[in-house]
Amino acid sequence: MATDYIRYDILAQAALRGVVRTVLADAAKNGLPGEHHFNITFNTAAPGVRLSDRMRAQYPEAMTIVLQHQFWDLVVGEEAFEVGLSFGGVPERLAVPFDAVMAFVDPAVQFGFQFETIDAQAADQSTGPMARPAAQSKTEALPVPAQPAPATPDAAAGGGGGGGEVVRLDRFRKK
Repeated sequence: MATDYIRYDILAQAALRGVVRTVLADAAKNGLPGEHHFNITFNTAAPGVRLSDRMRAQYPEAMTIVLQHQFWDLVVGEEAFEVGLSFGGVPERLAVPFDAVMAFVDPAVQFGFQFETIDAQAADQSTGPMARPAAQSKTEALPVPAQPAPATPDAAAGGGGGGGEVVRLDRFRKK
C-alpha cells in the first residue's frame, strides 16, 4: 500500500471537529433547535481539559456530557468549548478542547461520529499533516441508538443504548 503523505485521516478528523465546533457555536448563539441535543464524549486526561478534581476522580479517562435541557453559559472558541452543567446537584464549569472530543452524537436525528487518537509517534515526525506518513487513525460514522446512556448522573434521564453497525471510512477506500 502506498504511503499517505497527505494525511487524509488527520484532515478528515479536523473537518469533522469543525462540524462539532460549528454546531456548538450555533447552539450557543441560538439555542438548541427542535429536539436536537448532543452527547459529547471526551478524554478527561487530554491537555487543556478543565474539570473539578471531583469529576476527574469519577471519570479519570473519559466522560460523556449531554447538552439538552440543563446546561448554561455555552461558550465556543476556535480550539475549545466551555459549558456549565450540574453533576449530582453540584454546578460545574467544564472546558473541553475539540482535540479531546472522542465522540459526538445528536440522537434526535440519528447522527454521530467517533474520533480515534492519532498515533503519537507518527504525528511527531513532522509539523504539518502533508509531510507525515500514515498512522493508525480512523474517524468512524456511528449508528445512533435512540437514547444512549449518559456517563453523567444529572445529564439525562433513563435510556439504554441499542446496538448497531459501526461504519468505517476505511470500507470506502480503494484497495
